[in-house]
Amino acid sequence: MTSTTFPAHPAPARVTYAARVSSPWVSRPVTLLLAVASGAALWAAFPDVGAWPLAIVAVALLYAALRRDTGRAAGWNALVGLLAGLTFWLPHIWWANHATDTVPWIALAVLQSLFLALFGVVCTWARRAAWLRDRPAARAAAFAVVFVAVEQWRSEIPFGGFPWGRLAWTVAGAPTGRAAWLGSTTLVSLLVAGAGVLLALAVGRLVASPAGRGRRLPSAAGMLAAATVLVLGPAALPLASDPDLAGTPGPGAPRGAAVVDAGTATAEAGVLRAGAVQGNVSEPGLGSFANRAEVLNNHLDGTHAIAAAQDAGAYGTGDGDAVDVVLWPENGSDLDPQVALDVGAAIDDAARAVGAPILVGAQEFPDTGGRYNVALLWEPGAGVTERYAKQHPAPFGEYIPLRGFVRIFSDQVDRVQTDMIPGDEPAVVHLPADGRDVPLATVICFEVAYDEIVRDAVARGAQVLVVPTNNASFGYTAESTQQLAMTRLQAITTGRAAVQVSTVGVSGVVAPDGTLVARTGLFTADHLVADLPLRTSLTPAVRAGYWPGWVVGAGAAALVAAGLVTGVRERRAARAAAAVRPAPGAGA
Repeated sequence: MTSTTFPAHPAPARVTYAARVSSPWVSRPVTLLLAVASGAALWAAFPDVGAWPLAIVAVALLYAALRRDTGRAAGWNALVGLLAGLTFWLPHIWWANHATDTVPWIALAVLQSLFLALFGVVCTWARRAAWLRDRPAARAAAFAVVFVAVEQWRSEIPFGGFPWGRLAWTVAGAPTGRAAWLGSTTLVSLLVAGAGVLLALAVGRLVASPAGRGRRLPSAAGMLAAATVLVLGPAALPLASDPDLAGTPGPGAPRGAAVVDAGTATAEAGVLRAGAVQGNVSEPGLGSFANRAEVLNNHLDGTHAIAAAQDAGAYGTGDGDAVDVVLWPENGSDLDPQVALDVGAAIDDAARAVGAPILVGAQEFPDTGGRYNVALLWEPGAGVTERYAKQHPAPFGEYIPLRGFVRIFSDQVDRVQTDMIPGDEPAVVHLPADGRDVPLATVICFEVAYDEIVRDAVARGAQVLVVPTNNASFGYTAESTQQLAMTRLQAITTGRAAVQVSTVGVSGVVAPDGTLVARTGLFTADHLVADLPLRTSLTPAVRAGYWPGWVVGAGAAALVAAGLVTGVRERRAARAAAAVRPAPGAGA
């Protein structure tokens, strides 16, 4: 009997992705530490810390944390994403705990963190696509596309989504934020995410084993250069900018002239002089609903203060120096002036004193039930002539979905006794000013985070952005400054000057290129008067509409599908190879 020796089965020519990333840097404890570091860095990138370069570092750390691709990698990476999400979301929306209670705050943070867990899964699947191997730039692009797609999905679902915490909001004051003019928040987040992955890849080459480090230096330098272009390149985009403008140094700083210039050199259809009143409340944290008469009276007083300054010549003595409109915040009058006649009379007196319409934030309670959150244009002697009802009430804040089920977990749902109902008209109010019709985009409070609401108003002709908001329930947290960053980025996206006017602060005036030219402090009574350039041209971002989001979503779906197909093929090839390989010791 003779024995036969079988040659070893040749190894597959393609090396799996898992084999390429095996290193101490992908051990389970290290990935968890990197996840925590990523979440903490991302938190610090947002206001009030506002260290925007840390957003890029956060993405780099997350990329490193999610490199594990052995065993049940998708499940582990889901845990890594969840941990990074919780580290970020719990402090980022601390204001939710201040405004409600612990359970709603934690529930919202966990829900948002689950999207980062989902990202950990789909990113693991997507990167297995065969054509991504040995192509660092392609891997960076794929990671960024999938990240922003998940960010987009989170901004739309469930209950209409929650766009808070998007990467784009971190760079409203940075060169990268200027890319919003070209592709809205979608493009900005893509650039930040792409720069983060390139940073991770460059650092990975530099900290790898000393052997061959010299050969890796050029590629690492190239990646850092590419990341720099993504971050700083948008500075070259042709935004509508006034070279004479300088950003405000901070709250409480002297504003110089009585009238703030919001970039009037960029005007295309004249200038609108607007007053904005921040009435304040005497007991921070109780909210304007608990201070109804006080809040109303404070905003009446602020309007009369503008009228007195105007009569004294503070804004000029010419025929065109009077204010064209006075802007009040959301819930500036929680009592409906159309129903409460004494409230209507007081608002009309203030409008007559200042000689201009007042945009009043109020609540309407229709006979059919529920309530509307409205912005009412009150003209002196005529009453309400224009109205906008908030289209996107905040779930669990202004209405309670699944009320009976949610009450099992927290009785805080009963804080909202009357659910807010959505309006069905676009966020445009037509203001008559010196014989002109000036369309205002009146996006109320959290609506400023929803690109489609802002974009639709501008596409319908709005020439300036107004963001009335009520931050009285959030205390001395970063909620209002986070919102102001969104207002700045939406100004860039639309090419419109913007005014954020709050009950208690932070209120601010923003030029069309996102420059913050004036702002107030928290829980102070204050008012601003600003010359706002009226603009009619549409930016590429407004013209693009939903397309950037659709393209990113489709790209992410294609990447995930390609990765899954590659994984299936490799498993089949491995099983086939095992089937033809003889058992050890076989042969006769």
